[in-house]
Amino acid sequence: MIPAGRRWARTDVGIACVLAATAAAVVVGIALNPADVPVNLVFLPLVLGILFLSNRVLPWFALFVIVALSLAAFFQDGLTPRVGVALSVMYGVAVLVIVLSLRRGQIGVGPFRGQSMLVDLRDRILAQGEIPALPDSWLVESALTSAGGSPFAGDFVVATSGDHGRRIELVVVDVSGKGEAAGTRALQLSGAMGGLVAALPPYRFLPAANDYLLQRAWEEGFATAVHVSVDLATGVFELRSAGHPPAVQREAGSGRWRPLRPDGPVLGIVEDAEFACHRGRLAPGDSLLLYTDGMVEEPRRDIDLGIDHMLGEAESLLRGSWDGLARRLVAAVGSPDDDRALLVVHRRP
Repeated sequence: MIPAGRRWARTDVGIACVLAATAAAVVVGIALNPADVPVNLVFLPLVLGILFLSNRVLPWFALFVIVALSLAAFFQDGLTPRVGVALSVMYGVAVLVIVLSLRRGQIGVGPFRGQSMLVDLRDRILAQGEIPALPDSWLVESALTSAGGSPFAGDFVVATSGDHGRRIELVVVDVSGKGEAAGTRALQLSGAMGGLVAALPPYRFLPAANDYLLQRAWEEGFATAVHVSVDLATGVFELRSAGHPPAVQREAGSGRWRPLRPDGPVLGIVEDAEFACHRGRLAPGDSLLLYTDGMVEEPRRDIDLGIDHMLGEAESLLRGSWDGLARRLVAAVGSPDDDRALLVVHRRP
């Protein structure tokens, strides 16, 4: 049985041979009939090579295309300015392909695997925020959007059940940076936080996450986070924050929102950090909103005014239903130039 890697190598060489034969056929066509066969046809095999060839074969094939272009130019019946420009552009593209393929090879990204790998990384971040099965008396929803519509963001949510399904652990995190620049850090941190929050008691989670970030020694190695642990039977919760915008609780009896501000430093800055705990209870009908600063911060506007604006929009949207509130609220408020994440925790009456 031929190993999969060797089978792929043979297929790769086979594709290269077919494309090289195509380029050679174009050169022969130009040699026999230079007036009717355009020189830019040599460009087609190069485009196909970019799509289908591996990083090991692609640079050599690009060199072959450069030779083919030189032969095609030799057989041209007079080198007109238009043909000269076309040849210059194709030479430049071929050289660029060589450089990019070498760079792509250094990071181990293949022709199609590169795209699927990025999609897989994004899906792994989103999977950390999937809400586990809950009793019918609870509604927990999350929504995320990234700066400029990028598929990657520095904001993410971690959700897991604990104590044999009697508790739910929820974390909202904002990694330094935004969009794709923060995507790789968010991926690494989301995986670590998913393991820590599931394995540790609530009071140890943020200190452990802080130690993890300090050990990474990233150039932009800080993050803010808010962690809430909710007892699904009683509604009692513990809330801890690490330099994060204040969570807000809505009490069904009064219909008023109340900011919750436990103290705690940003993650990844201070060693042996301590995080204060706010203990409260969600009565039937009560709710919590956990969010990142992209929901409430805008240039030249105080964050408290941003929080008031978000809560006003939330009240307006609540005239319908709590279901889908996270998605609707993220779409309605916040800066489109910043990553945004929102988590809604509602105990049904």
